[in-house]
Amino acid sequence: MTSQTTIDATGPEGAAPKAPLESPPAGGLRGHPWLTLITVAVGVMMVALDGTIVAIANPAIQKDLGATFAQVQWITNGYFLALAVSLITAGKLGDRFGHRQTFLIGVTGFAAASGAIGLSHSIAAVVTFRVFQGLFGALLMPAALGLLRATFPAEKLNMAIGIWGMVIGASTAGGPILGGVLVEHVDWQSVFFINVPVGALALLLGVLILLDHRAENAPRSFDLLGIALLSGAMFCLVWALIKAPTWGWGDGRTWLFIGASAVLFAVFSFWETRVEEPLIPLGLFRSVPLSAGVVLMVLMAIAFMGGLFFVTFYLQNVHGMSPIDAGLHLLPLTGMMIVGSPLAGAAITKLGPRIPLAGGMAATAIAMYGMSTLQAGTGSGVMSVWFALLGLGLAPVMVGATEVIVGNAPMELSGVAGGLQQAAMQIGGSLGTAVLGAVMASKVDSDLPGNWAGAGLPKLTPDQLDKASEAVQVGVAPVPKGVPEQIAAKITEVAHHTFISGMSLASLVAAGVAAVAVLVALLTKRGANAEAGAGVGHI
Repeated sequence: MTSQTTIDATGPEGAAPKAPLESPPAGGLRGHPWLTLITVAVGVMMVALDGTIVAIANPAIQKDLGATFAQVQWITNGYFLALAVSLITAGKLGDRFGHRQTFLIGVTGFAAASGAIGLSHSIAAVVTFRVFQGLFGALLMPAALGLLRATFPAEKLNMAIGIWGMVIGASTAGGPILGGVLVEHVDWQSVFFINVPVGALALLLGVLILLDHRAENAPRSFDLLGIALLSGAMFCLVWALIKAPTWGWGDGRTWLFIGASAVLFAVFSFWETRVEEPLIPLGLFRSVPLSAGVVLMVLMAIAFMGGLFFVTFYLQNVHGMSPIDAGLHLLPLTGMMIVGSPLAGAAITKLGPRIPLAGGMAATAIAMYGMSTLQAGTGSGVMSVWFALLGLGLAPVMVGATEVIVGNAPMELSGVAGGLQQAAMQIGGSLGTAVLGAVMASKVDSDLPGNWAGAGLPKLTPDQLDKASEAVQVGVAPVPKGVPEQIAAKITEVAHHTFISGMSLASLVAAGVAAVAVLVALLTKRGANAEAGAGVGHI
């Protein structure tokens, strides 16, 4: 038996695409849909986990390697930048050479880069290998979706994507807990070394189980200029979003990169209409459901990742929790995503994506509104209600929007569609953090002087006020050393009150974004090309 299955994703005009497959022998491991799901879930878990687990290790890395704050920021920024810029191109590589190959290369490279970080003795080496992690992670993520799309028949695809989304959600939310345990009881290197055995397991399972599905009319050439233009456009956009909190939204450098990104996107779009085999056939976006799915992923990520960014500061700096305790307090969110994702997959299969997606974004909007009411003294029970509702709302969106994007793309472009889905989430997360961060900073800058004066505290110089504002934006009370306890208590009260006012406004903006996403969700529908996935056998 060969390891390759050829799929003809074309069909008579106006008919659903056909997908005759060489189904693997009954009872065999290779190509088994549920074993394929387990295999890709193990690989995807590494990438999702690394998105949040490393944040807990950053202070220890900074202390051990003597790094500056700006250098430590690049541990996250370098990873995110490489991942976001490479996703769509990586998806195209999977469409061209097969998703099995790109997945295996991705997990191997990601695990090797993780081990290299653990062995690094300089911050430059850590950042360099984090970039490699992002590049290999970009190969892995779209390939995982492409393999699921090719392996599962349409009636089982939503359930599979639901479990896939559950793994991503659980890994993302569980990262701070696992990271806290490892850093506290082992060392920061263990946060990266843990990926080596996980990657080895994913590689072993992939070699034994994954079947290479390729569309008969898969791309045979590469749009090199298109890759360069899109990569440049994505880089400029993501770079602007990363640097905006430091430079400021009114700074010329921020708008220079945003403008350069817009120009490069325009030139890319023009070029894609001229090249024989484009990187992204723009005809994809003639599908209103697919376009709506991409927009929905961006809006969901803005509301979720942007809003959650401040919650971690709220739990640790306002409530004084340890990273592990903060992670445990987010378990209602994680738990509802774990429970809700497979249920959402079943509901979407039965009802179609429109109602579950709209309902999910409505629940997200309500949860973000609820989070805008949190105060310094809010108890764990109330917090848990809003966190649980947020997880319940996100689950159908993670599942449904993914199915809408991938299912409405032709089979031969499933990798590009998977890259689009992941890129939309990454850009949305970056945009949410940057925009909601600007909202928070503006509110704190506006309220802090009045709150400070109203509490009868000594007047601050402009330089002292700027430093105090930076601290308050992350929930830290700027208490100078040697200050009497009574004054320190007043400063803490003012800082937390001001931070919460900023977090409240940012949460309301996130709720508004989620409410707009409800309307976008109404434009979605089940993937017209989902039937081009797998045959029967093993389900």
